[in-house]
Amino acid sequence: MTPSESAETRTEDRPPRRPAAQTATLAEIAREAGVSAPTVSKVLNGRADVAPATRTRVEGLLRAHGYRRRRAEATRSPLIDLVFHELESAWAMEVIRGVENVARDAGLSVVLSESAGRLTPGRSWADQVAARRPHGVVLVLSGLDESQRALLTSRSIPFVVMDPAGDPGADVPSIGATNWQGGLAATRHLVELGHRRIGAISGPPQMMCSRARVDGYRAALETAGLPVDPEMVKTGDFHHETGYRLGRELLARPDRPTAVFAGNDLQALGLYEAARELGLRIPEDVSVVGFDDLPVARWVGPPLTTVRQPLTEMAEAAARLVLELGRADEAPAATRVELATSLVVRASTGAPPLAGS
Repeated sequence: MTPSESAETRTEDRPPRRPAAQTATLAEIAREAGVSAPTVSKVLNGRADVAPATRTRVEGLLRAHGYRRRRAEATRSPLIDLVFHELESAWAMEVIRGVENVARDAGLSVVLSESAGRLTPGRSWADQVAARRPHGVVLVLSGLDESQRALLTSRSIPFVVMDPAGDPGADVPSIGATNWQGGLAATRHLVELGHRRIGAISGPPQMMCSRARVDGYRAALETAGLPVDPEMVKTGDFHHETGYRLGRELLARPDRPTAVFAGNDLQALGLYEAARELGLRIPEDVSVVGFDDLPVARWVGPPLTTVRQPLTEMAEAAARLVLELGRADEAPAATRVELATSLVVRASTGAPPLAGS
């Protein structure tokens, strides 16, 4: 046997090398995990009849190999999963309406779930989604940890984050709104009316949308040459009760603000209640601006000046994007989108009261 023949023989005996871009097969992952291929399949399908240690070992190998189920393998249920970190208020209804609009046109149904205030759903939720095999997942003010992202990716279940609480990462599709511009427009409106002592009730500081709105508020004051008084900025949580409590704190001050920018409409309505209890009129004694433009903003007395966040349109865009991601072999060109906000002026804002009045 010549050296060249020997080399040729050794080459033929060697297993074919997998291209770098190709992930491990299910059988190879099973062999490496020391389990059967059906067990790996059970893990992929979110089945409960797998020992926790085995599940953890298989999931780790799926992540390590970047395993992604071929789309032809993935038999999808006619569903879109819609996940809220808190499922309450008219705000959520606007989002549900938008996702339902797109799902209905696509012949799909919507599954609602809530992460009980957590910004990341629990592990059991991820397993349930894997078992359901929906067309996609839309997460509202929520995110996924690394293992959950890997779980959905390995099963070719696309996901989109709407109004992300934090920075979702450059590779995570997301739909948001121009929150900073909205906070700027709301505060600039009050400055242009002549207000100089302008308070603010923000949302949770860990939420990116809340920080952006307060940053816009600060930018409007600084641009107008007005000081930003930390005592005039209260940290809320986007709930009516907090708007009421913090509103009382602001309006009971000896140097109370003549106007308040509330981080959302629910807190603005809480501020309305605080003003009534303190015998203050809106807008004669204090002007109020909200954020969201929920339907109730038009119905309260006086109708609320607010920043319109296109919630239904944002939800529709998120649902369309997740369906597009599920159909495409490659990601769409635009996977991080911000929709424009706009100021809606109604009767809750006016000129500040005259000094001594």
